[in-house]
Amino acid sequence: MAETYDVAIVGSGPGGYVAAIRAGQLGLKTVVVEKDNKLGGTCLHIGCIPTKALLFDAEVYDYFKNAAEYGIECKGFSVNWTAIQEHKSKVVTKLAKGIEFLFKKNKVEWVQGVGRLAGPGRVSVTDVKGQTREIAAKNIILATGSEAKMLPGLEADSRVILTNREILNLPAIPKSMVIIGAGAVGVEFASIFHRFGTEVTLLEMLPHAVPLEDEEISVELEKSFRKQRIALHTEARVVKVTKTAKGSTVEFTGADGKGQKLETETVLVAVGRAPNTAGMGLEKTRVQLERGFVRTNGTMQTDEPGVYAIGDIVAASPLLAHVGQMEGIVAATHAAGKSVEPINYLQVPNCTYSEPEISSVGLTERAAREKGHKVKVGKFPFSANSKAAILGVREGFVKIVSDEKYGEILGVHMIGPRVTELIAEAVMAMRLEATVDDLAGAIHAHPTLTEALLEAAEGVHGMAIHI
Repeated sequence: MAETYDVAIVGSGPGGYVAAIRAGQLGLKTVVVEKDNKLGGTCLHIGCIPTKALLFDAEVYDYFKNAAEYGIECKGFSVNWTAIQEHKSKVVTKLAKGIEFLFKKNKVEWVQGVGRLAGPGRVSVTDVKGQTREIAAKNIILATGSEAKMLPGLEADSRVILTNREILNLPAIPKSMVIIGAGAVGVEFASIFHRFGTEVTLLEMLPHAVPLEDEEISVELEKSFRKQRIALHTEARVVKVTKTAKGSTVEFTGADGKGQKLETETVLVAVGRAPNTAGMGLEKTRVQLERGFVRTNGTMQTDEPGVYAIGDIVAASPLLAHVGQMEGIVAATHAAGKSVEPINYLQVPNCTYSEPEISSVGLTERAAREKGHKVKVGKFPFSANSKAAILGVREGFVKIVSDEKYGEILGVHMIGPRVTELIAEAVMAMRLEATVDDLAGAIHAHPTLTEALLEAAEGVHGMAIHI
């Protein structure tokens, strides 16, 4: 008879491994099924972590290129792409080993293989040799993540047609790159390779880059990219991508409807992600799907008793690692029979690690008005912030969207230096139901970038000091 676990988790990405650790902390006998021979999933191995490592290296290189502005003479420096790749790999390996250590610490078992539902309370696991075994569990958490979408008729390879997976292992820095899609993935890789010397062109089908952000943020990023000489075409529809002897030809129509053609060494397809729910055995369960995504309730339960879903496969959930992690905590806590607070998705921070960085939480100004709020907005530019001046930053701003009646903070939107760190204050303020007056009344250290938040809060009433 198969050994029975309290919780079986399929997938060890951010959602899966965090759910496993929390389950272990709560005393549940836990096993994780992972198709790869290492823990951590897409985020750790081919997503968030290696991408941000490359972004940091690009930022360091940028400082060297502009060192004279800070009174430092640098001569004879260059990019060692092999060393950069090694640095990225060291970071990933260290963090993967860290997950293995945490599994051992919390008595979490894991097995390698492809997991799928085999019936009530059962997961079948097929290993690399094609052999299958079954795991019995009182609760099952599905955390299988997502894969990059590909344009019809195209197939990714190792050098020319790329997704977020292939681009991380390029043997050399390409001379040119066309990026199809100017969402978070597209603009982050544009920032990386532009700073390393690649001629980058972005093609976005919608009217603005980073289309999920507040429109003023999108406009500011577009202005900054064009200033940096990153080519950007919005309302651009890709018609055809053809491989050539030197790379690829990308044909597209611009906003004016006229056809254009670009010759490029590489093409990055960054048009979104699709959930990994096919082949999981869901068709014989009560699990409900919505365009391939799994429907859940506030405690991440599906319609199938004892089956939870978390992370990128969840319908109407942002495809963000930190969301998957919190969903994992919610699912594991509920599976342990303890009360747990459902996630408030309006308080989820969204961060894009481009140059300049972007972060946001809550409603955009447009969305707030569409929901019927009487809106008051406060803005403060980083050009008037003392710490930003020290850092040599002259662009970007903080924007606070508030309700006029009580000063409720409805949304905070930032573009500029280190804003992916600054957003935590805004998230906490919204979670604690703080008003703009509470934010403005909190003393912020000087000189810091966080003062821009204080000034934006004051700006709601037209009382910002430094503008």
